[in-house]
Amino acid sequence: MSDRVKARARLRKFGMLTAMASLPAMAAVMFTGGSAAAHGAPMDPGSRTYLCWKYSMDSTGAMNPTNPACRAALETSGANGFYNWFAVLQSNGGGRTEGFIPDGELCSGAATVYDFSGFDLPRTDWPYTHLTAGATYEFTYNPWAHHPGTFHQYVTVDGWDPTQPLTWDDIEDVPFHSETDPPYRGSVGNADSEYYWNAQLPEGKEGRHIIYTVWERSDSEETFYGCSDVVFDGGNGEVTVPGVSDADAAESAAAAERLGEEAAPLVSEEHSSGEHAEHAAHTAEGTASPMISALVRAMNGVLPGWAD
Repeated sequence: MSDRVKARARLRKFGMLTAMASLPAMAAVMFTGGSAAAHGAPMDPGSRTYLCWKYSMDSTGAMNPTNPACRAALETSGANGFYNWFAVLQSNGGGRTEGFIPDGELCSGAATVYDFSGFDLPRTDWPYTHLTAGATYEFTYNPWAHHPGTFHQYVTVDGWDPTQPLTWDDIEDVPFHSETDPPYRGSVGNADSEYYWNAQLPEGKEGRHIIYTVWERSDSEETFYGCSDVVFDGGNGEVTVPGVSDADAAESAAAAERLGEEAAPLVSEEHSSGEHAEHAAHTAEGTASPMISALVRAMNGVLPGWAD
């Protein structure tokens, strides 16, 4: 064996050992339990983060969206925002909206816990929900962790242009509905649980709009923000996912349901203590399989064939 080949083999072995030594730290980042600042998001009508998570997952648990808007969000800000679809928040929000969340960052809530900036992209092809203006509708919101508080629901003004960044001038000044401490059903910490309440949808609305939801906790300054793309066309909650076939949508939803029943969020170590330590009980082993798959793919990107 030539000296060059021997050197290359030693380098490869060293690289593998270094990478393997880092696995515990990587696992700590990827498997730290549901202790992140992550507690819920609109489910019906679904927020951008929720619907992109639900309709982008492949059979391995990886995010592989065919919807163009979700794909653009993934390419802009990565997969963390998908797996943590319930974490669009400001820990010191205190219910604040205009003047606190900058124009153009309403859908991400200007959040810093994870990068949700891809969900601020002005596009016309986000997944959307069909609604009927003026109708009574059952709204649902996921309680990944249960907290008391009030849900304020706003809608975009007539003439809103979805091809432009969303600003506070695009949102009506007064919420069309506010709901305090609604009941919830199911067990918190998975995608099957939901707060629910009935409210009248805004009257006189037509075409594409955004329902903007602000969840203001009453036991903390923590505040959550969410954009739900809707179309007022006489519908009753049907969801359209542009660029995704019915079969693919059903497969992704089934994969998301399986993971959602068990999954803990993908969290970073910096949010694994303090106020949010109370949510560690939401950790579940079910996340490991898709996350291990992602880890293997990441390792192969550094050391091709390391797992062969």
